[in-house]
Amino acid sequence: MQKTNEMCDKLIKDFTENYMEKLFYFCLKKTGKNSEADDLTQDIALQIITALKKGTVPTQFSAWIWQIARNRYSVWAKAKHNRGELVTGFDIGDYEIESEEKNALEKMIHTEEMALLRRELAFAKSEYRNIIVAYYIENKSVRNIALSLSLSETAVKQRLFRARQILKEGMDMAREFGKLSYRPENIDFIMNGCSSRSGEPEIYISRALCKNIMLASYRTPATAEELAVEVGVALPYIEEELKALTEATLMKKNGNKYETNFFIVSAEAQEKIYAHLKDITPELTKAIIEAMEYDIEWRNTNCPKWHDGFQPFEDMKWALLMEETDKVCFATLKPFNKNADDVPNIGSWGHTIRPNGGEWDVLGMEIYNGEKPKYVGLSGCVSSPDVKDLPEIWFRQFHFKCFGLEKRTYELLAYTDGRGLLSVADGNSEEVNESVLNRLENCGYIKKTDVGYVPAIMVMRKEKMHAMPKDVWEKYKKLRAKACDIATKHYLFCRELIYREIPDFLKDDEFQIEHACVNIFAIRGAVLEEAVRQNYLSFDKDNDKQTLGAYLLI
Repeated sequence: MQKTNEMCDKLIKDFTENYMEKLFYFCLKKTGKNSEADDLTQDIALQIITALKKGTVPTQFSAWIWQIARNRYSVWAKAKHNRGELVTGFDIGDYEIESEEKNALEKMIHTEEMALLRRELAFAKSEYRNIIVAYYIENKSVRNIALSLSLSETAVKQRLFRARQILKEGMDMAREFGKLSYRPENIDFIMNGCSSRSGEPEIYISRALCKNIMLASYRTPATAEELAVEVGVALPYIEEELKALTEATLMKKNGNKYETNFFIVSAEAQEKIYAHLKDITPELTKAIIEAMEYDIEWRNTNCPKWHDGFQPFEDMKWALLMEETDKVCFATLKPFNKNADDVPNIGSWGHTIRPNGGEWDVLGMEIYNGEKPKYVGLSGCVSSPDVKDLPEIWFRQFHFKCFGLEKRTYELLAYTDGRGLLSVADGNSEEVNESVLNRLENCGYIKKTDVGYVPAIMVMRKEKMHAMPKDVWEKYKKLRAKACDIATKHYLFCRELIYREIPDFLKDDEFQIEHACVNIFAIRGAVLEEAVRQNYLSFDKDNDKQTLGAYLLI
């Protein structure tokens, strides 16, 4: 088998180097036109190379080549005669095979032509490519192709003719691949909500090819053919990726062009936004801490049992400061935020409903290597968006992707584990399954003592948190308003930059504009970093069991 393959490869090389020019002159003499000679030459060459690749080893190589040439010419001449066109060539038996040797340049030219032909097959539309492959590579008849594609034989012949024209036009082009074909770019993503059962969007936003397809069509809506050239990947693979991305709602098709269905913030915009945030962060952090301290002081005086005392106050401050920051953030965004109830296709969690049970939104971020705020995420206790009758467990965990704290927090708490945490907080750890207790302990949310398990995080109880009197509440609101005023200036700065660079095809999507602004606004990380810099927040670098940023509200 190996010897046969080696022989076939040798014969293909012999054919492309020693017969292609002769074959062209033969076709030129028979057709009388360069364009028709090109077409007929490609037709014959495809027949010969396909047969050799299938393992055919002719005993008389030269005679075999010219027999195929005669057969294909006969088919061509008959088709032309049926169309009523003049056949100018003489009888094929009168043709004398020329034997002059080609020089090195001619050999190189013909080798390049075959490479161009393969290239253009890779970038042909499927409606043409499939017929070309079926007819020339798989040797199927026009009738069988028509039956398999549910087309008329006339339609197949027309497409076959058009496909050959397209291939020739493409071979004559100085096709230039896009920058993404040789320098693929990366994109970071911020994903909010609950993934689909089949893994969207993570299975796509983690792949380099998908990222660059979405990036290219975000900058300029493009056809599948244009995207194939831009990223330097054959059209069949691009078509498959586009189908999957469109079904996942990460992209959409508008006419014959594909558009990315979410925002991608440029590195230039990020640089300006982060620089502006850095300027306002000291003043903003100071205002947020003042509001938080006023609230805590009032609670300590008037609601001494507002928390269960399981966690030291210095550790509690990590969650309390982030909570206060979020309150400022929500109050800042409220005047700009369109109510999710008024937006179609928005689920109970406030994100876009997606296929396969998903409810999520994404924001793309061009890679920016300059200075930017630390990342602080937030997760809770999840069940399923399809289940509506389970009572909510008000557990929250801030995720600090900074200061080496990444491994101290877990991304999600399953609903079963959340119920176990509630039981532990109520002193009923003996009722909790041992495997649940082990998971909670490994996460750092509970710890084992002589009397059983107890929480290792902040636990607050609503019934012990009395409402502030009106005068106290008004003063607290005024302190928070001071922080909101500072944050609002930053938000408006972000929105102006975001809207300025949003593509026209996304400018009417107010919900996604707001989603982009909220995520790039991102004051949590800046406030956290400033609080650590001021030594308002501290942590034990050597204590991996120190749980920060988590709390349970009962």
